[in-house]
Amino acid sequence: MTNEKTTFVYVTYIRATQQKIFDAITRPEIAARYWGHGNVSDWKVGSKWEHVRDNEEKKVNIAGDVIEIDPPKRLVISWSDPSEYDNREAHSRVTFDLVPYEDMVRLTVTHDELEAGSGMANGISRGWPLVLSSLKSYLETDEAIDVFAEPCATDAAA
Repeated sequence: MTNEKTTFVYVTYIRATQQKIFDAITRPEIAARYWGHGNVSDWKVGSKWEHVRDNEEKKVNIAGDVIEIDPPKRLVISWSDPSEYDNREAHSRVTFDLVPYEDMVRLTVTHDELEAGSGMANGISRGWPLVLSSLKSYLETDEAIDVFAEPCATDAAA
């Protein structure tokens, strides 16, 4: 791998308040409903946060630190494989910006400082659209989508 960095940005508009969206990201019992993981932390700058799978195993899949928090407008966290948590140079960064737009909120998720071509960069480019679509669906309809869904096989004869 090279040291080249890449950035992933996803923007969506959600019919909900900033506070409701912010809570959905930071409250583990809500995040588990649309993400299949709870985001666990005391949400203070410098504190650790963990992305914990919502099943019996309770495996920590991602870990990082709270870099900046300004509820309900902005959250910045570092992001790493738990095995790389102590290696700060291996962390990428995720910024959630929430801006009101009439009866909705523009949510911009910027995942930067990613190593270009890495497994993490490839994974998040597939993962963020699914998770954020599920968040939007959950907040607007009270029904999440399956973030663990796999692509369907196509019928070659069609």
